[in-house]
Amino acid sequence: MKRSFGRTSGGREAGLYIIKNDRGMEAAVTDYGASLVKLLVRDREGVPRDLVLGYDDVRGYEQGEESMGGTVGRVANRIGAGRFRLGGRDYQLTVNSGPNTLHGGRDFYVHRLWESRQESDSSVSFALDSPDGDQGFPGFLRVIVTYALTPDNTLLITYRARCDSDTPVNLTNHSYFNLAGHDSGSVLSQRVMVEADRITETDAFSLPTGSFLELEGTPMDFREEKALGKDIDLDYQPLLYGNGYDHNYIIRGEGYRQAARIYCPETGIEMTVSTDLPGLQLYTANYLNHEPGKGGACYQARDAVCFETQFYPDSVNKPHFPGGILRAGENYFSRTGYRFSLRTGR
Repeated sequence: MKRSFGRTSGGREAGLYIIKNDRGMEAAVTDYGASLVKLLVRDREGVPRDLVLGYDDVRGYEQGEESMGGTVGRVANRIGAGRFRLGGRDYQLTVNSGPNTLHGGRDFYVHRLWESRQESDSSVSFALDSPDGDQGFPGFLRVIVTYALTPDNTLLITYRARCDSDTPVNLTNHSYFNLAGHDSGSVLSQRVMVEADRITETDAFSLPTGSFLELEGTPMDFREEKALGKDIDLDYQPLLYGNGYDHNYIIRGEGYRQAARIYCPETGIEMTVSTDLPGLQLYTANYLNHEPGKGGACYQARDAVCFETQFYPDSVNKPHFPGGILRAGENYFSRTGYRFSLRTGR
């Protein structure tokens, strides 16, 4: 089902697409930024909770600077100094995060209207053509992202892309999750586990140094489930650099597998994150600051957590990092699933 989501400042109408499954899950996705706007999941009492932060209409997404719920590209996360060399040529991107490029520079994919097509009652697809030189990247790239609600209560996001030149590609979803509800305040009591033994070490600007940091014995360790707030304010350099968790975790294994999970004792809702990508950025919304949201909500720092599946940041400049380059004429394909269930007890 499609309805109007308002008009942009330039007068273009945005659409909002409602998809559902047979178990009571419902999602709303807009063609502006191919962004997830709403995600309704029933808690242990059977009450629907909207689990993602967002805005009431397209103007909120147009004005917002947090990539909220959006499809991020052409390259999510950071590229050092906004520069890379590929195929014997040097490329310069827009620098927008300290000395680095973040989420493709300032002409964000999340601030564009995508082509849309409702696939069924439970899925919708969005397409974007990114021309040669867009954001400074080489090659004409076509991206298709599909949101689907499956019978097992998974929000499955599938990414496809193809380019006529070799180009960096690192697509992700930037939803801010709070399993107590988008307007419920701090997420720090919710409990997280991440299937990782290491992270990519970063500098003061959150750019990977190229080295890896073992997690054992550090506040970064989520191999055993713990509350997000347990160690977040410790005097530990990576946490000080990120103002909390804002780090790329190196997910164990290969193929489509479980990467992380989060559990909310208050609602009984558990979300399991699965991906076929090698990394996951765990971000505790450290820079939200009086952000006006849906239904009169006002979002603050650490009111949500992001699980951004990805290739490692700055992989285009670090040959020992896996993937991140789409070769001309080849097909990019990736899947990320957010599966919801209930735990008994607290």
